Amino acid sequence: MTIAVTAFARTTRQSADWADANKRVIESYRLWQRAAPEIVKLYLLDVDVPAVRAKIRQEYERHRHVKDLGTVDVLLMKQQMEYQETMNYWKQLPHLMHYFRSGKQSDVHIPKTFMDNFLEGRN
Repeated sequence: MTIAVTAFARTTRQSADWADANKRVIESYRLWQRAAPEIVKLYLLDVDVPAVRAKIRQEYERHRHVKDLGTVDVLLMKQQMEYQETMNYWKQLPHLMHYFRSGKQSDVHIPKTFMDNFLEGRN
């Protein structure tokens, strides 16, 4: 079975208001949650489906504090690109496994100055 590279592509758009942004975030979250069993099967992960779903939730919770509509739109665009790459490419295993390494990634980002965040590559 061959999957076209654009099989999961979506056009990028801006949210009209917070209600629209909230709807889009919930849709993307559900899309990832539904894809968790397929991701485990596709990449033959040694992690079970509930662990993948918990990590997806954790990644979405990391950005719960975002209060700028433009930033939410950028995060939605990035998650869509990540989803498309994850579902289309077989060479993503090292990229996926970095989410499950223990002790490598802190769960909470403590806000610092703008310049510190800029130099770290954070939005």
